[in-house]
Amino acid sequence: MSSLRPRRRVLKNAALEADQFRRRAFLAFTGVLLALGGLALWYFRLQVWQHGEYATRSEENRIKLRPVVPARGLIYDRKGRILADNVPAYRLDVTPKEAGDSKKWLPELMKIVPLSPEDIASYEANRFVARGYKPVTLKLRLTEEEAARFAVDRWRFPGIELQSYLNRRYLYGELLSHVIGYVGRVDANDLKTMSESDAALSHVGKTGLERFYEQDLRGKVGYEKIVTNVDGRPMYSAGRVPAQPGVDLRLSIDLELQQAMVTAFGDMDGSAVAIDPRTGEVLAMVSLPAYDTNLFVNGISHNDYRTLMDAPSRPLFNRNVLGGGPPGSTVKPLIALAGLDSGLRTPESAVFSTGTFYIPGQRRGWRDAHGGAGWTDLRKSISQSVNFYYYKLAYEMGIQRFDEYMYRYGFGAKTGIDLAGENIGVVPSPEWKRKRTKENWYPGETVNAGIGQGYWVATALQLVRGTGAIANGGELHRLHLVDDRRDGYDRPWTPLPQPPAVRITNNASNLRAVQEGMIATVHGGGTGAAMARGAPYMMAGKTGTAQKISRKGSVSFDPHNLPYHLRHQALFVGYAPAENPTIAIAVSVEHGGFGGTSAAPIARKVFDAWLLGKMPEPVEGVTRSPQGGVLMVGHAPPPPAQPLGATPTAPAGAGTAPASPATGNPAKPASSSPANPSSNPAKPAAAAVQPRDTGLAPPSAQAGAPATSPASEPPAESAPQPQAEPPPEPTR
Repeated sequence: MSSLRPRRRVLKNAALEADQFRRRAFLAFTGVLLALGGLALWYFRLQVWQHGEYATRSEENRIKLRPVVPARGLIYDRKGRILADNVPAYRLDVTPKEAGDSKKWLPELMKIVPLSPEDIASYEANRFVARGYKPVTLKLRLTEEEAARFAVDRWRFPGIELQSYLNRRYLYGELLSHVIGYVGRVDANDLKTMSESDAALSHVGKTGLERFYEQDLRGKVGYEKIVTNVDGRPMYSAGRVPAQPGVDLRLSIDLELQQAMVTAFGDMDGSAVAIDPRTGEVLAMVSLPAYDTNLFVNGISHNDYRTLMDAPSRPLFNRNVLGGGPPGSTVKPLIALAGLDSGLRTPESAVFSTGTFYIPGQRRGWRDAHGGAGWTDLRKSISQSVNFYYYKLAYEMGIQRFDEYMYRYGFGAKTGIDLAGENIGVVPSPEWKRKRTKENWYPGETVNAGIGQGYWVATALQLVRGTGAIANGGELHRLHLVDDRRDGYDRPWTPLPQPPAVRITNNASNLRAVQEGMIATVHGGGTGAAMARGAPYMMAGKTGTAQKISRKGSVSFDPHNLPYHLRHQALFVGYAPAENPTIAIAVSVEHGGFGGTSAAPIARKVFDAWLLGKMPEPVEGVTRSPQGGVLMVGHAPPPPAQPLGATPTAPAGAGTAPASPATGNPAKPASSSPANPSSNPAKPAAAAVQPRDTGLAPPSAQAGAPATSPASEPPAESAPQPQAEPPPEPTR
C-alpha cells in the first residue's frame, strides 16, 4: 500500500548549492595554499636557513675523517746517540658502534689473531669511555703473519680495522729506565683528560721524561678525508691535514758514563747522580735495580708485572726522585758552611772533642764512635767526620737558624729536575714535628739534626745539587736532564732556557775552607782516603753513613755485623777535579755499611770514566743484567751499552717490524745522527771516549804517594729514624 503513495518531490535550491560549493572550494583551495606555503617554507628552511648544517651532515655521510697519528719525538743522549725511537708495526682497532656486540665476533676473531686476557680487558675498559664511533685499540704489535691472516678475513669483521702505526722502542731500556721512563697504552683515565683529536693516540707517556715532556713529544694529530660509497667502504682520499711530528729531545746524559755508573755498583742496590756543577746538567743518573721499559710499551704481561712487583729490591721504585732518607755525614760540609756564614765559627775556630757531647743539664750524651778527636777545627771536622763538632755547632745555632740555612742550600724543596713526582724531603723543624706527631721539639733533636740524622730526609738529587754549589763557587743550579729541543728533523737544536742560579754564600774564604776540608777527606788521610789510591787527579768529597737502627744505651753496633736489612746506608758526595770541577756526584748504597768502603769506590770509578775515559771492569758473579735490570724469566738480558759509533743492539723481545706500513708520518731514521751536529759545539760527536781535561796538573808526589789507610766512618748516634713515606709503585 505504501508503494502506491505518491513520492514527495524535493525542490533544489540552486543558489544555496552554488554558495555551499563555493565555500567548500574556498576552504579546499586555502588548505592547498597553506600546504604549499608550508612546504615552500620547509624547503626554504632546508635550502637557505639550515643549508650549512645539512650540507655538513651530508658531507659527513660521504666523507669520513681518518686521524693521522704523528711520529713521537726521538730522544738522544748528549753525543747524538738515539735512546728512544719509533719502529713501524700493526695494530687492530675496533669501532664499537660498527662492530656490535663483542661476544659475537670476539670468539671468531680469536681463531685468527691470538688475544691475551690483558688485550681483552683493556678493550672492554676503554670502549665504555670512548664514544661508540671512536676506534678503540684491541691488540698492538701484530706480527706480519697475524696481520696477513686478518687481512684475508677482514670482510667478516665490520668495524675492525688493521692499522699501521709507529711503536715506541727503547734501545737501552734497562740502562735508562728511571730517566726516560716509558709510554703505555692509553687507558680509561687518559681518555678522560685527552682532547677529542688526541683520543686517536694509542700511547702516552707514563713515567720519566716520556711523561714530563708528553705534550712536546706526542706532536699534533692530523686527519685525512676519505670518500666512501653508500656501503661506507672507503674509495679514495679527498685531501689531508698532515700531522705534526713530536719534538726531539737531546739529553745531558752521557750513555757511557751511565753504563759506567751501573757497572760500578756491581750487585749492590742503590742510586747515584752525577752532574756538571757548572751548569746543573745531569750527566748520569741510576736507580738500581732497574727494569726493561720495553715490557710496558704494549702492555706488560701479568707474570712479568708480578715478578717486578714482588721483587724485594723494588725495581720500579725511582730512588733518586721518589726516595730519600737521612743524609748522614754527607751534609756536614754544608752545615759547616752555615756555621761560618752565621758567624758562630771561623775556619780556624777549634772545639775540644772529648768523644761525648752533653747538653747542659742533661745526663744523656751523644758520642763519637771512635772516641775523642781532641782539638778540632772546621777542616778536620770534615775530613775526619768528627760528630762532636757538629753536635755542638747545631746546638749553638738553634733549630730555627739551622733550618734557614738548610733551606738556602736547597733542602726541603724540589731541585727542578724534569721528572714528575720529585720528593722534597724533610728539613727537621718544630713545625714539621708538631704537624706530624703533635709533639713538642726537644733540644736533643737539634743535636741529631747536626749530623744529618733524626727527622732528616734528603734525596740524592738534593745532595748532589748542594755539593755542586760547593764545587762551583757557591751557585745552586737547577738540575735538568734535557739540554736542547728540535722542532723538526731538519731544524737546528734550540737550548732549553734555565733559571738563573741562586747563590748560597757570598764569602769566598768560608767556601774555600769547606772545599779544603773535603779535599782532605780524600787526600789528607780522611774517611775517604782509600779512593785516592793511584788517582792522577785530585778529588774532594765527604763520606756518610745513615743509620737504620740506633744504639742501645752506651752500646754501638758495627754495621758489618748486623743483618743485611738492618745495615746502615752508605753515602758519598764529592766532585773532581778538585781545583776545576767538571763533575759532582752523590752515591747511596742500600745496606752498604760505611760510605768510605762501599759508596766512595763507586764514585771513584765514575770519576775515572768521566775524566780518564776508563770504564770500570764488570764485577764477577753479578746476578743482574749488564744494564742493571732485574733478570726476567723468559727474557734474554740486553748487552751493555756499546761505544759511540757502534750500531745499537735492539732490546731483547723488540721483535721485527713490518717493512714499510703506511703511516701518517714517515718513521724517523733510527740510526742517524742529529741533522745539525755543529749547532751545539759544546757536545761534539767523537769517535770514541776521550779522557777529559782535568783542568790541573796534579803534584807528582800525589800520584805516586802511598795511600793512607782509610778511617772508618763513625756511625752517627741518633734516635730511631722516621723514613719518608714512598709513593705507591707504578701500576700497569
